[in-house]
Amino acid sequence: MTISYNWLSEYLPETIDPEKLSKILTSIGLEVESLEKYESIKGGLEGLVIGEVLESSQHPNADKLKVTKVLVDNKEELQIVCGAPNVAVGQKVIVAKVGETIHPLKGEAVTMKVAKIRGVESHGMICAEDEIGIGESHEGIIIMSDDAVVGANAGDFFSVYNDWIYEIGLTPNRMDAMSHLGVARDVCAYLNHHQKKGARPKLPYINQFKPDSHSLTIKVSIENKEACQRYSGVTITGITVKPSPEWLQNRLKAIGQRPINNIVDITNFILHETGQPLHAFDADEITGNEIIVKNLPEGTLFTTLDGKERKLSSEDLMICNAGEGMCIAGVFGGTKSGVKDATTNIFLESAWFNPVNTRKTSFRHGLRTEAAIHFEKGVDISNTVTVLKRAAVLIKEIAGGEIASDVVDVYPNPKPKAEVVLKNHYLKKLSGKNYHSDTVKNILSSLGFEIMRDGADELWVTVPYHKPDITLPADVVEEIVRIDGLDNIDIPAGITIAPAVDELRVAESVREKLANYLVGLGFNEIVTNSITNSKYFDTATLEHTVKMINNLSADLNVMRPSMLETALESIAYNVNRKNTNLSFFEFGKTYFAKAPGNYKEDDHFCVYVTGDNVLTGWRTKSRQHDIYSAKGIATALLQLCGLADVQIDEPVTVNTGTRFDIKYRNHSIASFAEVNPVHLQMFDIKQQVYFVDIYYNALMQLVEKQKIVYKEVPKFPAVERDLAFVVSKSVTYREIEQKIKKANIGRLQSIHLFDVFESEKLGMDNKSIALNFTFLDEEKTLTDKETDGMMQKIVDILEKEFSAEIRK
Repeated sequence: MTISYNWLSEYLPETIDPEKLSKILTSIGLEVESLEKYESIKGGLEGLVIGEVLESSQHPNADKLKVTKVLVDNKEELQIVCGAPNVAVGQKVIVAKVGETIHPLKGEAVTMKVAKIRGVESHGMICAEDEIGIGESHEGIIIMSDDAVVGANAGDFFSVYNDWIYEIGLTPNRMDAMSHLGVARDVCAYLNHHQKKGARPKLPYINQFKPDSHSLTIKVSIENKEACQRYSGVTITGITVKPSPEWLQNRLKAIGQRPINNIVDITNFILHETGQPLHAFDADEITGNEIIVKNLPEGTLFTTLDGKERKLSSEDLMICNAGEGMCIAGVFGGTKSGVKDATTNIFLESAWFNPVNTRKTSFRHGLRTEAAIHFEKGVDISNTVTVLKRAAVLIKEIAGGEIASDVVDVYPNPKPKAEVVLKNHYLKKLSGKNYHSDTVKNILSSLGFEIMRDGADELWVTVPYHKPDITLPADVVEEIVRIDGLDNIDIPAGITIAPAVDELRVAESVREKLANYLVGLGFNEIVTNSITNSKYFDTATLEHTVKMINNLSADLNVMRPSMLETALESIAYNVNRKNTNLSFFEFGKTYFAKAPGNYKEDDHFCVYVTGDNVLTGWRTKSRQHDIYSAKGIATALLQLCGLADVQIDEPVTVNTGTRFDIKYRNHSIASFAEVNPVHLQMFDIKQQVYFVDIYYNALMQLVEKQKIVYKEVPKFPAVERDLAFVVSKSVTYREIEQKIKKANIGRLQSIHLFDVFESEKLGMDNKSIALNFTFLDEEKTLTDKETDGMMQKIVDILEKEFSAEIRK
């Protein structure tokens, strides 16, 4: 937010030094990020003087240069080499003497020095327009009028406008300070509280508004009363569109605005004065002398002031005449109804447009105008008519013409003021300070609040319309504290802090443990986009997919229902760049639509591997990742979380590949899969990919219930035995493992498969399996007899259940 010191001072009851004012603004929450001097002519022509050319002769060594003698005061004459073709004896000129600094229109400032030009000394410079920043011409030197006094300051002959400019870091909720009058209101509240001066801002609303005739009345109607809650307007006829007067141009230029013409400049001036956007229509383009505020059909074409044809949304509010749209309400005008040089009659609009609607329309069309920014933050709905009258009087004064109608004010449902109840103990609790009741009332009254009731321990106030963000007692406390000054809040000697319970502590610690484990194994973490392309998924999946309404790209139109596809994009990117041996992991979310408007999101921890698991070396041969790599990673991660005894279900075929589900005590907690080559073709991946998906929400429910049990390290040695046997090829290791564990052989600690062998000698339908068994008794050392007895039980199970033949 840019604020002009001179402009702001017009509304203050007393003149305040710019530096002091800067400190006041910062103390009341309007943080001054910078304070810089502004000059309409850079440098202000400081140090430049009027001189008179006494002599002018040809330079001895240059055809296009002249050697001049210039009188710069009653006694001092300077020799200056000049290259201007129009220099002549008797001229009054602007001179930059040695030691003075000039500020060209373009480029850096230059300090004059004695210079030798083609062998002739030059003591200064006779200036052209662009060399001192007062114009763009470089065709010759500036020739002053004959009445210019030799030796006088050049700045005295030009209207150099000086100002101080504040850049304020305005927070989004402070729409009330988005104008010079709004800032003046806050400064006056500060002066009232701290200096007890009863200061009030000088309002520019002089009641001079009076219709000169009723020759051009325009009817106004509102169809969309939610998007436009108030619409005011007035017509002015016989105006002359021309450049604005110098004072108005200076005001706008100082805050970085480009003057356009008197009508547009006045609307911009009013915007920065009051915070209320205005729009001027060419009244002769208003068909049927009727304004209708409504929405037009989807896809309606409309050409805006910048000459671009835009397709309107049915949600865009439009200002229309009897036949067509003229303006995107609160955002941007149309090329046809805008004020042109030939315009003589205008209709001036002052309205309140819904902030949400305005913001959506502004972003939809990429039109971030000053008006849109003000409307989307909220404007004072009570001030539309007052501001309109102020603007009409200014236009009549500057552009001529006459006010040709009464003010039309359509306000279907007058908005009541918000009411807030502030309790004294709440004010003390939140601010940390005991405020006297009179102090609170004085601050709030200065800011425009009305005191409804002053109770023993509470204060009832109505909120002014220019503060639509104030709805809660905390908001009122903020207003009191900032005017009093945050620096004035006492800091207690002791501070009590209640430690918070971190509900995510377990989930975060497990996440860090899993990540550190995989990083130690050489894995890399990836972060992929949770928005993806619907083309990756089948129809059944898309029925429950969360679809994007305003997607930025056709390729990013759904929230991902699975983690796999976005990771495959990352894998494809790497594989295409010859990085084929990949080990990735990722934490992320998937999204599911249970029903329209009823959504669910789940946390996942996923691992993706492809290419070589072991690289070729002088001691090793390369070995590729396979489904057993995925199984090993999945079980190792679950064991790290304390879930060692997991069950792996039979494989199931899904559209993305072959999947194995992992359960813990009948709870599904993870899966691992071999990705279908057909699915990989969608990403142009020609090598096999394996995928581990840990359902993090389900895992955390189990982990949080786990109790950590500490056991003494066994004093007695474990005993290991190997057993090889022949069974049918149809028998799986999982079946064998389950049968042995079901037998509850108490001192059996673990079973490990270490060999599978097939041969014609064993039979076409048979295979040999070799298992390692570990036994441990924590009370004593196992004897061979005890170990043999347990092994015999295992042999009996294998022979009975699987018709196994024990190999000797």
